[in-house]
Amino acid sequence: MKKIILSVVLSITSIIAFSQNNASSKPSIQLVRNATLIIHYAGHKILVDPMLSAKGEIESWAGIARNPTVDLKLTTQQITDSVDLVLVSHTHADHFDDAADRILEKSVKIINQPADSIFFASKGYLNAQTLEHNTKWANINIERVNGAHGSGKVLEMMGKTSGFILSAAGQPTIYIMGDAIWTDQIKENINRINPGFIVVNSGGAQIKGFENVPIIMDEKQTMNLIASSGRAKVIAVHMDALDHCRTTRVTLRKEAEKNGIGKDKLIILKDTEVINLLK
Repeated sequence: MKKIILSVVLSITSIIAFSQNNASSKPSIQLVRNATLIIHYAGHKILVDPMLSAKGEIESWAGIARNPTVDLKLTTQQITDSVDLVLVSHTHADHFDDAADRILEKSVKIINQPADSIFFASKGYLNAQTLEHNTKWANINIERVNGAHGSGKVLEMMGKTSGFILSAAGQPTIYIMGDAIWTDQIKENINRINPGFIVVNSGGAQIKGFENVPIIMDEKQTMNLIASSGRAKVIAVHMDALDHCRTTRVTLRKEAEKNGIGKDKLIILKDTEVINLLK
C-alpha cells in the first residue's frame, strides 16, 4: 500500500511539474510593478528593469511621496528565481535600484546599454554585456534601440536610455520601448520590425521645474503610438507606482475610450497581471 501511495504522489508531482514547465514555456509578459517585467520567451525567463525596493525605500522625486508608492505583490524570490537573463534599459533607480543590486547574483547574465557599462563593471557583475546594436543570446535575437528620455534641456539632464526588441523562431516579436517619449525614430522602428507586441512606459512622468515636459509617454503620446502601431497590441506599464508619474491607469483608459481604442488593442496591465502572447 505504501508503494502504491508513493507511486501516486510521485505521479501527481510529475504532472504538476510538467504543467508548470509547460506553462512557463509559453510566451508571456507579467508586470511586477512600474516597469519591472517578467517575460517568458523562447523557453527562457527574462527579468526587465528590476526595481525591487520596498514601498517608500527610495526618495521622493516630486515632493509628494517616497518611492515606490506601492508594495511589491510578489516576493523577490518569486521575481528572481530561475532568471536566465536581465535586461536593463538604463540605471535610474526606478529601473535598477539598490535593492536589485543587493538581491541579484553577481553571476547573472545582464544585457545593458553602452552608457551603463562602467556602472555594471563597478558593481562587480561578472556576466554583464554591453550591447551596441544586435546580439543573439541563446535562441533569441536581441536588438537595442535608443530612446529619448524627454526633450530639449530635459533630455540632456535625463541621459541615455534604451529599448530592446526580442525576436525568436515561433515567437511574436516584442518591442520593449523603455523610458522614451514619442518620436519619429520610434515610429520608424515600429514600421521596420512590425512587432506583435509593444510595451510602452505610459506614466507621463515629469521632473521638478519642467512640469510641461514629459520624460516618458503620457496619455496623448500613447494615443499617437497606438495610431502608428500597425498590427501590434500595445501593453502599457510604468503607472501608479511613482510620485512623479501623472498618467494613471484610469486616465489612460479614459483617453483610450475617448479615442475609440478598445481593451483588445491597449492592454493596461495591473501589478502581477500576466498576458499570454500566444492564445
